[in-house]
Amino acid sequence: MKKLTTLDSLSRMANTLRRDVVTMLAEAGSGHTAGPLGLADIAAAMYFNVLNIDPRRKNDPDRDRLFVSCGHTAPIWYAALARAGFFPVEELKTLRKLGSRLQGHIDRLTVPGVESTAASLGQGLSIAAGCAYAAAMDGKNYQTYCVVSDGEHDEGSTWEAVNFAGYYKLQHLTAIVDRNNIQIDGPTEKVMGKEPLRERYEAFGWHVIEIDGHNIEQIIDACQEARAIGEKPVCLIAHTIPGKGVDFMEGDYRWHGVAPGGLDTEKAPPKNKQLEAALRQLHY
Repeated sequence: MKKLTTLDSLSRMANTLRRDVVTMLAEAGSGHTAGPLGLADIAAAMYFNVLNIDPRRKNDPDRDRLFVSCGHTAPIWYAALARAGFFPVEELKTLRKLGSRLQGHIDRLTVPGVESTAASLGQGLSIAAGCAYAAAMDGKNYQTYCVVSDGEHDEGSTWEAVNFAGYYKLQHLTAIVDRNNIQIDGPTEKVMGKEPLRERYEAFGWHVIEIDGHNIEQIIDACQEARAIGEKPVCLIAHTIPGKGVDFMEGDYRWHGVAPGGLDTEKAPPKNKQLEAALRQLHY
Protein backbone atom coordinates (compact mmCIF):
# COMPACT_ATOMS: atom_id res chain seq x y z
CA MET A 1 0.00 0.00 0.00
CA LYS A 2 1.41 3.37 -1.01
CA LYS A 3 1.54 5.91 1.79
CA LEU A 4 0.37 9.47 1.28
CA THR A 5 3.04 11.89 2.42
CA THR A 6 1.65 15.37 1.74
CA LEU A 7 -0.99 17.14 3.78
CA ASP A 8 -2.90 18.00 0.62
CA SER A 9 -3.11 14.37 -0.50
CA LEU A 10 -4.20 13.26 2.97
CA SER A 11 -6.83 16.02 3.15
CA ARG A 12 -8.15 14.94 -0.23
CA MET A 13 -8.34 11.35 0.99
CA ALA A 14 -10.25 12.44 4.11
CA ASN A 15 -12.71 14.26 1.88
CA THR A 16 -13.05 11.19 -0.35
CA LEU A 17 -13.82 9.10 2.74
CA ARG A 18 -16.52 11.57 3.80
CA ARG A 19 -18.12 11.35 0.36
CA ASP A 20 -18.01 7.56 0.62
CA VAL A 21 -19.69 7.72 4.04
CA VAL A 22 -22.66 9.87 3.05
CA THR A 23 -23.14 7.97 -0.21
CA MET A 24 -23.18 4.51 1.34
CA LEU A 25 -25.39 5.62 4.23
CA ALA A 26 -27.92 7.22 1.90
CA GLU A 27 -27.92 4.03 -0.19
CA ALA A 28 -28.50 1.95 2.94
CA GLY A 29 -31.16 4.30 4.29
CA SER A 30 -29.90 3.81 7.83
CA GLY A 31 -26.76 4.00 9.92
CA HIS A 32 -24.54 6.41 11.82
CA THR A 33 -23.48 9.64 10.16
CA ALA A 34 -22.13 12.20 12.65
CA GLY A 35 -19.32 10.14 14.17
CA PRO A 36 -17.93 8.72 10.91
CA LEU A 37 -17.78 12.19 9.31
CA GLY A 38 -15.98 13.52 12.37
CA LEU A 39 -13.41 10.71 12.26
CA ALA A 40 -12.49 11.06 8.57
CA ASP A 41 -9.27 13.00 9.13
CA ILE A 42 -8.10 10.51 11.75
CA ALA A 43 -8.96 7.57 9.47
CA ALA A 44 -7.06 9.11 6.55
CA ALA A 45 -4.00 9.86 8.69
CA MET A 46 -3.93 6.39 10.24
CA TYR A 47 -4.54 4.21 7.18
CA PHE A 48 -2.60 6.26 4.66
CA ASN A 49 0.37 7.47 6.71
CA VAL A 50 0.76 6.22 10.29
CA LEU A 51 -0.03 2.51 10.33
CA ASN A 52 2.52 -0.12 9.37
CA ILE A 53 0.09 -2.36 7.47
CA ASP A 54 -0.14 -4.00 4.07
CA PRO A 55 -3.41 -5.37 2.58
CA ARG A 56 -1.34 -8.00 0.76
CA ARG A 57 -0.14 -9.34 4.13
CA LYS A 58 -3.22 -8.90 6.31
CA ASN A 59 -1.99 -11.29 9.00
CA ASP A 60 1.60 -10.10 9.24
CA PRO A 61 2.51 -10.74 12.90
CA ASP A 62 4.56 -7.55 12.99
CA ARG A 63 1.82 -5.27 11.62
CA ASP A 64 0.45 -2.37 13.64
CA ARG A 65 -3.03 -2.98 15.03
CA LEU A 66 -5.92 -0.51 14.96
CA PHE A 67 -8.87 -1.53 17.11
CA VAL A 68 -12.16 0.36 16.86
CA SER A 69 -14.15 0.28 20.08
CA CYS A 70 -16.98 2.47 18.76
CA GLY A 71 -18.09 -0.10 16.19
CA HIS A 72 -21.12 1.89 15.08
CA THR A 73 -18.73 4.28 13.28
CA ALA A 74 -18.23 1.42 10.81
CA PRO A 75 -18.82 3.46 7.60
CA ILE A 76 -15.63 5.49 7.95
CA TRP A 77 -13.52 2.39 8.61
CA TYR A 78 -15.09 0.49 5.71
CA ALA A 79 -14.32 3.45 3.45
CA ALA A 80 -10.71 3.64 4.67
CA LEU A 81 -10.15 -0.12 4.34
CA ALA A 82 -11.60 -0.16 0.84
CA ARG A 83 -9.56 2.82 -0.32
CA ALA A 84 -6.46 1.23 1.24
CA GLY A 85 -6.99 -1.91 -0.85
CA PHE A 86 -8.41 -4.42 1.65
CA PHE A 87 -11.54 -5.00 -0.47
CA PRO A 88 -13.14 -3.42 -3.55
CA VAL A 89 -14.45 0.14 -3.26
CA GLU A 90 -17.56 -0.94 -5.18
CA GLU A 91 -18.54 -3.13 -2.22
CA LEU A 92 -19.20 -0.04 -0.08
CA LYS A 93 -22.65 0.32 -1.66
CA THR A 94 -23.68 -2.95 0.01
CA LEU A 95 -23.54 -1.38 3.48
CA ARG A 96 -26.19 -2.85 5.83
CA LYS A 97 -27.74 -4.94 3.06
CA LEU A 98 -28.85 -8.54 3.64
CA GLY A 99 -25.99 -10.88 2.83
CA SER A 100 -23.36 -8.13 2.85
CA ARG A 101 -20.26 -8.46 4.98
CA LEU A 102 -20.41 -4.70 5.62
CA GLN A 103 -22.88 -4.64 8.47
CA GLY A 104 -23.76 -1.84 10.89
CA HIS A 105 -20.96 -2.77 13.28
CA ILE A 106 -17.52 -3.95 12.19
CA ASP A 107 -16.92 -7.71 12.14
CA ARG A 108 -13.47 -9.29 12.33
CA LEU A 109 -14.69 -12.58 10.86
CA THR A 110 -16.01 -11.13 7.62
CA VAL A 111 -14.25 -7.85 6.83
CA PRO A 112 -10.57 -7.92 5.80
CA GLY A 113 -8.40 -5.62 7.90
CA VAL A 114 -10.77 -5.41 10.90
CA GLU A 115 -8.91 -6.42 14.07
CA SER A 116 -11.86 -7.04 16.40
CA THR A 117 -15.63 -7.29 16.20
CA ALA A 118 -17.47 -4.45 17.91
CA ALA A 119 -21.05 -4.07 19.08
CA SER A 120 -21.66 -3.16 22.73
CA LEU A 121 -19.63 -0.10 23.62
CA GLY A 122 -16.83 -0.18 26.18
CA GLN A 123 -15.07 -3.37 25.08
CA GLY A 124 -12.49 -2.22 22.55
CA LEU A 125 -9.91 -0.69 24.85
CA SER A 126 -9.78 -3.88 26.92
CA ILE A 127 -9.11 -5.91 23.76
CA ALA A 128 -6.43 -3.46 22.62
CA ALA A 129 -4.79 -3.48 26.05
CA GLY A 130 -4.68 -7.27 25.94
CA CYS A 131 -3.06 -7.11 22.51
CA ALA A 132 -0.45 -4.63 23.71
CA TYR A 133 0.22 -6.78 26.78
CA ALA A 134 0.74 -9.82 24.54
CA ALA A 135 3.16 -7.82 22.40
CA ALA A 136 5.18 -6.93 25.49
CA MET A 137 5.27 -10.58 26.59
CA ASP A 138 6.41 -11.65 23.11
CA GLY A 139 9.02 -8.90 22.80
CA LYS A 140 7.24 -7.38 19.78
CA ASN A 141 7.47 -3.68 18.89
CA TYR A 142 4.33 -3.23 16.81
CA GLN A 143 2.07 -0.36 17.83
CA THR A 144 -1.47 -0.98 19.08
CA TYR A 145 -4.03 1.79 18.58
CA CYS A 146 -7.62 1.93 19.77
CA VAL A 147 -10.24 4.47 18.70
CA VAL A 148 -12.59 5.10 21.61
CA SER A 149 -15.68 7.32 21.64
CA ASP A 150 -16.08 9.83 24.44
CA GLY A 151 -19.58 8.50 25.12
CA GLU A 152 -18.31 5.03 26.03
CA HIS A 153 -16.39 6.54 28.92
CA ASP A 154 -19.72 6.11 30.69
CA GLU A 155 -18.83 2.40 30.81
CA GLY A 156 -16.94 1.00 33.78
CA SER A 157 -15.17 -1.49 31.53
CA THR A 158 -13.42 1.37 29.77
CA TRP A 159 -11.91 2.56 33.02
CA GLU A 160 -10.87 -0.97 33.98
CA ALA A 161 -8.88 -1.07 30.74
CA VAL A 162 -7.39 2.36 31.42
CA ASN A 163 -6.32 1.14 34.87
CA PHE A 164 -4.88 -2.13 33.49
CA ALA A 165 -2.85 -0.39 30.78
CA GLY A 166 -1.47 2.19 33.17
CA TYR A 167 -0.56 -0.38 35.82
CA TYR A 168 1.31 -2.59 33.35
CA LYS A 169 2.93 0.40 31.61
CA LEU A 170 1.90 -0.68 28.12
CA GLN A 171 4.16 1.68 26.22
CA HIS A 172 3.13 0.56 22.73
CA LEU A 173 -0.57 1.24 23.33
CA THR A 174 -2.20 4.46 22.07
CA ALA A 175 -5.85 5.26 22.73
CA ILE A 176 -7.40 7.83 20.39
CA VAL A 177 -10.43 9.37 22.08
CA ASP A 178 -12.94 10.87 19.66
CA ARG A 179 -13.90 13.85 21.81
CA ASN A 180 -16.85 15.07 19.76
CA ASN A 181 -19.03 15.92 22.80
CA ILE A 182 -22.16 14.06 21.63
CA GLN A 183 -23.79 10.70 22.15
CA ILE A 184 -27.13 9.28 21.10
CA ASP A 185 -29.05 10.90 23.98
CA GLY A 186 -27.50 14.36 23.68
CA PRO A 187 -24.36 16.32 24.68
CA THR A 188 -21.94 14.12 26.62
CA GLU A 189 -21.63 16.51 29.54
CA LYS A 190 -25.39 16.44 30.07
CA VAL A 191 -25.72 12.66 29.81
CA MET A 192 -22.81 11.90 32.16
CA GLY A 193 -19.86 14.24 32.66
CA LYS A 194 -16.54 13.13 31.19
CA GLU A 195 -14.36 15.96 32.43
CA PRO A 196 -11.68 16.32 33.57
CA LEU A 197 -10.86 13.66 30.99
CA ARG A 198 -7.16 14.49 30.65
CA GLU A 199 -6.54 14.43 34.38
CA ARG A 200 -8.40 11.14 34.73
CA TYR A 201 -6.14 9.41 32.23
CA GLU A 202 -3.05 10.95 33.79
CA ALA A 203 -4.15 9.72 37.21
CA PHE A 204 -4.04 6.17 35.84
CA GLY A 205 -0.48 6.66 34.60
CA TRP A 206 -1.06 7.59 30.95
CA HIS A 207 0.76 10.22 28.93
CA VAL A 208 -1.88 12.51 27.39
CA ILE A 209 -1.68 14.62 24.22
CA GLU A 210 -4.58 16.85 23.18
CA ILE A 211 -4.98 17.55 19.47
CA ASP A 212 -7.32 19.01 16.90
CA GLY A 213 -8.80 15.85 15.39
CA HIS A 214 -9.22 17.60 12.03
CA ASN A 215 -5.60 18.74 11.80
CA ILE A 216 -3.87 15.91 9.98
CA GLU A 217 -0.40 17.22 10.74
CA GLN A 218 -1.20 17.23 14.47
CA ILE A 219 -2.61 13.69 14.26
CA ILE A 220 0.53 12.33 12.60
CA ASP A 221 2.90 14.23 14.90
CA ALA A 222 1.03 13.01 17.98
CA CYS A 223 1.21 9.40 16.79
CA GLN A 224 4.95 9.76 16.22
CA GLU A 225 5.35 11.23 19.70
CA ALA A 226 3.27 8.40 21.17
CA ARG A 227 5.50 5.80 19.52
CA ALA A 228 8.53 7.37 21.21
CA ILE A 229 7.04 7.49 24.73
CA GLY A 230 8.47 4.83 27.02
CA GLU A 231 7.13 3.11 30.12
CA LYS A 232 3.50 4.20 29.78
CA PRO A 233 0.51 4.10 27.44
CA VAL A 234 -0.54 7.22 25.54
CA CYS A 235 -3.96 8.82 25.17
CA LEU A 236 -4.62 11.19 22.28
CA ILE A 237 -7.68 13.29 23.08
CA ALA A 238 -8.78 14.30 19.59
CA HIS A 239 -11.24 17.18 19.61
CA THR A 240 -13.58 16.67 16.65
CA ILE A 241 -16.81 18.05 15.24
CA PRO A 242 -19.52 15.44 14.65
CA GLY A 243 -20.87 15.68 11.12
CA LYS A 244 -17.74 17.53 10.00
CA GLY A 245 -17.94 18.85 6.44
CA VAL A 246 -21.73 19.01 6.16
CA ASP A 247 -23.01 22.24 7.65
CA PHE A 248 -26.52 21.04 8.49
CA MET A 249 -25.08 18.08 10.43
CA GLU A 250 -22.13 19.63 12.24
CA GLY A 251 -22.40 19.56 16.01
CA ASP A 252 -25.97 18.19 16.02
CA TYR A 253 -26.32 15.03 18.12
CA ARG A 254 -29.53 14.15 16.30
CA TRP A 255 -27.40 12.96 13.35
CA HIS A 256 -25.60 10.44 15.58
CA GLY A 257 -27.59 7.48 14.27
CA VAL A 258 -29.45 8.80 11.23
CA ALA A 259 -28.50 8.55 7.55
CA PRO A 260 -28.78 11.41 5.04
CA GLY A 261 -32.39 11.65 3.99
CA GLY A 262 -33.67 10.46 7.35
CA LEU A 263 -34.09 13.58 9.47
CA ASP A 264 -35.82 16.94 9.25
CA THR A 265 -33.99 19.71 11.12
CA GLU A 266 -34.03 23.47 11.11
CA LYS A 267 -30.83 23.60 9.03
CA ALA A 268 -31.30 20.63 6.74
CA PRO A 269 -32.65 20.75 3.19
CA PRO A 270 -35.61 18.51 2.30
CA LYS A 271 -34.91 14.84 2.88
CA ASN A 272 -34.70 14.02 -0.81
CA LYS A 273 -32.06 16.73 -1.29
CA GLN A 274 -29.81 15.94 1.66
CA LEU A 275 -27.36 13.60 -0.07
CA GLU A 276 -27.00 15.97 -2.99
CA ALA A 277 -26.40 18.89 -0.61
CA ALA A 278 -23.84 16.92 1.39
CA LEU A 279 -21.89 15.84 -1.68
CA ARG A 280 -21.90 19.39 -3.00
CA GLN A 281 -20.33 20.62 0.24
CA LEU A 282 -17.79 17.79 0.18
CA HIS A 283 -16.67 18.56 -3.37
CA TYR A 284 -12.88 18.98 -3.38
